[in-house]
Parts: sequence; C-alpha cells; structure tokens
Amino acid sequence: MMGWSISLGRIAGTEVRIHLTFFLLVAWLGISAGARGGQAEAIDTVVFILAVFACVLAHEFGHVLTARYFGIGTRDITLLPIGGVASIERMPEKPGQELLIALAGPAVNVVIAFILFTVFGARIDADIMAAAVDVEKIDLVTRLGLVNVMLVLFNLIPAFPMDGGRVLRALLSFRLDRARATRIAAAIGQAAAFGLGFLGLFGNPILLFIALFVFLAARHESYAVEL
Repeated sequence: MMGWSISLGRIAGTEVRIHLTFFLLVAWLGISAGARGGQAEAIDTVVFILAVFACVLAHEFGHVLTARYFGIGTRDITLLPIGGVASIERMPEKPGQELLIALAGPAVNVVIAFILFTVFGARIDADIMAAAVDVEKIDLVTRLGLVNVMLVLFNLIPAFPMDGGRVLRALLSFRLDRARATRIAAAIGQAAAFGLGFLGLFGNPILLFIALFVFLAARHESYAVEL
C-alpha cells in the first residue's frame, strides 16, 4: 500500500498519505459528471468528493487521537478510494479501550452531521431521501450531511476491519477470551462480507471489492490473534 501512496505531510504528529488510485476515482467521477452536466457539475462533484474525504480523514483522526490518549501511536493514515486506514501500532488489550477507540471514528461523523444539519442548513425530507445523494437534486451541504450519516451506519456494520467489527469484539471480550471473541467477530464479519458481495452482484461493483476486502481482513485478523 505504501508504495502506491504519496505523503501529504503531517497533521497533529501523524503522517497523512493518499493512495494514487484516489486520483483515478476523482478523475473518473469528475469526467462522468462533466459529460452529464458540463463543467459546473464536474467542479461540484470534485468539491463534494474532496469534502467527503475530509470527513473520512477527520473520522480516522478520531481513532488516532483516542488511541494516543491510551498511549498507542499511529504510523500513518492512508486515504483510499473506499475510505481511510489508520495504521495504529497495536490494538489495546483492554476491551474498554478498544471499544472507545473503535467508536471514536463514527462519533466524529455524528458531530459533523449534527453541525451540518443544525448550523449549516442541511435538511432531510421525503424527496431528499428518495433522491439519496443525487448531485442534481440535493445541495452540497445536505449531501455531505447524509454521507456522514451513512458513514456512521456503514462503519458500524459488525465486520472487520470496519469499526463495528472491533466494537463487537470488544463487547465479546468482556465475557470471553480475546482469541475466541475475535473468532466469533471474524465469522460474523465474513458472513457480512458475503451479504455485501451478494448485493454487489446487482450492479454495484464497488460493493464486490469492499466485500472481498472485508472477508480477507476478517480472516487475517482472526489468524493474527490466534498466533
């Protein structure tokens, strides 16, 4: 991953890197939007994607700063087309600490969504929910608010390496040993990956990539803890 990423510098003591495929994503979405609605829509789409990934970066710093509070460092954060990955040096052995670190990322998105809806005028009604994040029908602030809500819900799916998988393992670890808790959480994560892959078969190839990533990550996590 590191060989295909470039450094954007350090923020709050943590190096931020961006994967080269991220630029392909931005270019593809910008060109597609431009073909539909011209230059103005292309610019709007690129601005929206960059704003989304700023929220993703803030999400990752939620994990990083909470881990730092417990004395755990972070090597770097890498932004990928499917999200961000914070390379925390180690996961805490105490379930309570892992629970707080896992929940810190989605909590940041909850705060961002709250600010967008209460301060900046993002809105939700039946028409907006029907249009989802359609560029032509919803203003940028509302779209960004909805995306942060979706980031919270998606990340809390109980599947490694998403935050919900780590929340599940932390909760299980209060009653079970860490290896058994990981096996159970990983099995649930792999089942969730099959579900995502099944949905991806109906026309969303990105879900197929996410499903494969989740499946392999869950298996790796279980294997690493067993060792």
